[in-house]
Amino acid sequence: MEFVITLDRNGKGSLQRQICEQLRHAILIGRLLPGQRLPSTRLLAQTLGVSRTTVLQSYDQLLSEGYFHSSQGSGTFVCQQLPEELHNPIGRNWEIHKHESPAPQFQLSEFGISLTDAQPFEPSVPPVSVRFRFGQPDLDRIPLKQWRKLWSRHCQLNHLEVFDYAPDSLGYRPLREAIAQYLARARAVHCDADQVIIVSDPLQAIDLLTRVLINRGDQVALENPSFVDIRRIFLAYGAQLCPIPVDESGMQVKQLHELPEGNTKLVYVTPSHQFPIGVTLSLSRRLELLAWAKSSGAMILEEDYDSEFRYTGCPIPSLQGLDPSAPVIYIGSFLEALFPALRVGYLVAPHHLIHVLARAKWMAARQAPLLEQYILTDFINEGHLERHIRRMRLLYGKRRQVIEQALISAFGQQVTILGEKAGTHLTIRLQSSLSDTSVLNRAMQVGVGLMSTRSFYLNNYQLSEYLLGYADLSEQKIQTGINNLSQAIKSN
Repeated sequence: MEFVITLDRNGKGSLQRQICEQLRHAILIGRLLPGQRLPSTRLLAQTLGVSRTTVLQSYDQLLSEGYFHSSQGSGTFVCQQLPEELHNPIGRNWEIHKHESPAPQFQLSEFGISLTDAQPFEPSVPPVSVRFRFGQPDLDRIPLKQWRKLWSRHCQLNHLEVFDYAPDSLGYRPLREAIAQYLARARAVHCDADQVIIVSDPLQAIDLLTRVLINRGDQVALENPSFVDIRRIFLAYGAQLCPIPVDESGMQVKQLHELPEGNTKLVYVTPSHQFPIGVTLSLSRRLELLAWAKSSGAMILEEDYDSEFRYTGCPIPSLQGLDPSAPVIYIGSFLEALFPALRVGYLVAPHHLIHVLARAKWMAARQAPLLEQYILTDFINEGHLERHIRRMRLLYGKRRQVIEQALISAFGQQVTILGEKAGTHLTIRLQSSLSDTSVLNRAMQVGVGLMSTRSFYLNNYQLSEYLLGYADLSEQKIQTGINNLSQAIKSN
């Protein structure tokens, strides 16, 4: 290890004394921890530009004082039991006082202040046996064999460029081509590779688009309820939020006509599987939304959330695919189709926006990891992705049936299952005299974790709605979790 010591060669104290004092001080303030190994005398002498004898004398002094101890063949270490802790008030009280210095006062931005509210930024993970968490795929079913094979292939090919800077910020060109072809097949998206930009996830895509398209004070319309983090991003850039209610046919598009004309710059929507309710935007409303965007000059941000997993009826094409000339930016990722640690998502934008978006992305996050992009390209082109999605659709469809049957059996007419038979979670509405806080607390007491939809709503919070993810739970765990939840809620 190396260690920084500043020597004053014109000072009164000898170099040996300065080294001793700075090492002693580093121990007392916690910069060097008990048991930590010290740099060798030869290395420290080279680093400081002094003779090795000077450093040896400094180490010997601290050894004699009880700050250091040496082990033959292993090196020199900070003592576990320090003399200052035994008889010097400074050392003894260091742990007490080292945190007492007041932090300097600094004015946060409006966005920074918004992050200090009481609502947790990241949901805590409760110590429960059955956790109905959304957005969590079944990690036991990750196609590791194929992924490992492709990883080995690209490592053995000695592609040194995967360790270098990418030539542009749009992403690996063959991956963009593969995504464009996949979206054309699976989602009826009209695009070419030049319109695809690789991002880490949908949140980065939203952040990038908001920075480029929104000025402070511009209006952004979005579904109500919707993702909390999406709202935070819009607010961070000074947008004025216009929540649009959601019913059984999706966003109530007619309410967009009531907004001041020309003020709305963006509309955020999840038409294929609305989050968190799970409804699908009807065809008539899709066409109405596209027509309104064209006439108003607004841009539609379409996040195709959970679109791979639909268990009844025909696949629903993307909103973007209905009218290639409409102002729509399509956003997707592989986080739930494959696994969350694969930080590769994408956006599909009109040609005239690609140049400015590429430059903005270069400034914020130049590139996604190249090795993962190489692997994912082959994974898509060789058919592994679509085979995996078909397998998981069957598995998740069965788990969906199990959780619906368990809810109806346990709660009867007290429960309403909202939304379509799609995705990897469902949202329920319970008829109960209990508050959502009481329901969540009772559930946790019986080892069940679930989430209220409270935080997803703006202005018109709905009572007794809960979100239950089921993709990573076995059928047995689903049954157990719903039974325990029912007993907890119905008990006096």
